[in-house]
Amino acid sequence: MRFEQFLIRNAAANGAKTALVTDRRRLGYAELDDLSTRLAAALAENGVKRNDRVLVFMDNCWEAAAAIFAILKAGATFSPINASTKADKLAYIVADCEAAAILTQAKLMPVVAEALALAPGHAPFVASTAAPGGRIPDGAASFEECLTAAPAPVRHGGIDVDLGMLIYTSGSTGRPKGVMMTHRNIDAASESIATYLRNTPDDIILNVLPLAFDYGLYQLLMAIRLGATLVLEKSFAFPQAIFDRIRTERVTGFPLVPTMAAMILQMRDLEPGFLPSLRYLSNTAAALPPAHIARLRELFPGARLYSMYGLTECK
Repeated sequence: MRFEQFLIRNAAANGAKTALVTDRRRLGYAELDDLSTRLAAALAENGVKRNDRVLVFMDNCWEAAAAIFAILKAGATFSPINASTKADKLAYIVADCEAAAILTQAKLMPVVAEALALAPGHAPFVASTAAPGGRIPDGAASFEECLTAAPAPVRHGGIDVDLGMLIYTSGSTGRPKGVMMTHRNIDAASESIATYLRNTPDDIILNVLPLAFDYGLYQLLMAIRLGATLVLEKSFAFPQAIFDRIRTERVTGFPLVPTMAAMILQMRDLEPGFLPSLRYLSNTAAALPPAHIARLRELFPGARLYSMYGLTECK
């Protein structure tokens, strides 16, 4: 089935349950479903149609999560772009995938404007969140006003072998390449990962990794698939603040990368079992040194540690 159906189904079954927690807003399943339906209608009204590519150029925020499911509901293909992306690379991506729309934030609009100037012949619909004070950047529609569109489902006729997402590689050895994943691919990958992590609807997953990074993105996709809760943070720059959020939200799942593990292990005031709600930790991007694995097991005696790997092309 198409992946947006997981959100629709869980909203119908348990709409009051918390789907997403951010520093600015908590969204229940019914609210996330409604917002994404409204945004999908606004995208359709502005020319986005089945199989069009739509860029989500945002940091980790509730708007990005709503945008991803809105794009799927519009029948289009979402492509999450890291908020640190420079204008020349963004221009290349706009031209490469022939983006029909860009959903972004006011602070990133200067990069969008420069990128579009570097990509002549491409004029995607652009919607931006408001700047402080409520001003919408020049050249963009209001993201907030898009969320007030009539919540009528878009009748796009899409099927599960349509392209669901386009994930651009880092381009460390050349130009970024767009990895194409159908709805059926996303369904299979998210089911596989959630199965071996033993995820359930009762899980509360904390994610600090960018949604533009497939490992970070799949935390959102798996949570929505299961009807679980995702706590979305922007970074791991302040570990103690993240630990406080884990305690407050009673987080059960905590995905790591090796640099995060190293930061944790350098902290001297941590006692074994200091985050008792954690059921599991997972790691990918690079292998953890055996000494780090041993020390993490000491610090988190009640949690299972999963050493994972997977190319972007796998999922």
